[in-house]
Amino acid sequence: MPVGALLQALVDLVLPASCAGCGESAQPLRYEVCADCARVVESLRAAPTRPDPAPDGLPACVALGAYDGRLRELILGFKERGRHRLARPLGALLAEAVAATAAPGRPLLLLYVPDTAEAARARHGDHMLRLARAAAQRLREAGRQAGVAAPLRALPKADSAHLSSAQRAAGAAGAFVLRGGAVERARRAAPGSVTVLLDDIVTTGATLAAASVLLDSAGLRVDACVALAATRRYLPQRAI
Repeated sequence: MPVGALLQALVDLVLPASCAGCGESAQPLRYEVCADCARVVESLRAAPTRPDPAPDGLPACVALGAYDGRLRELILGFKERGRHRLARPLGALLAEAVAATAAPGRPLLLLYVPDTAEAARARHGDHMLRLARAAAQRLREAGRQAGVAAPLRALPKADSAHLSSAQRAAGAAGAFVLRGGAVERARRAAPGSVTVLLDDIVTTGATLAAASVLLDSAGLRVDACVALAATRRYLPQRAI
């Protein structure tokens, strides 16, 4: 995919608001992002990332960068602050990371870690479904065969912001159930495809591991997990 994916995704629309990345209000915005922030996040490159220790069942993981700075602000703006227009540029970034996980020519099946019903109501929709659809659209625009499936449903859960790694893992183990019809449709789409599980942030890896194990039990093997960002403790592993 071309390096300019993010800027190509940002249409010429000037909005009377501050930039979702840096907070500046003196610059023209495209999809709520100024040109400086677009250049910063567009320069990120997907790289392997792995929690230490990694939970059992966690597939290979890829992230674009650390969960800080402008990337963090864009994710928070989209996820928690109602700036839904960011789905297009963030989806383009996610598509770049997905494309790095599979050789050209292989079809891609995008699965995602869903919001709970409560979170989806608060966010006026499932934020990862929006990102998955935007990523698939960007991949198709680049000539890749890509589809989205939703075989998981998230169960209600407690806030995990202040939980330990062990507590996160215990909570994640029962966080999802399978959606029967969607599982069957995903299984039909999976043969020959690279199956990628999407999330916005990798922290301990417990959520991605639990979702991957459950999907595997239904005959949907996750080939790779892809996220926009990894928490600072688990930075993408750069080759030296």
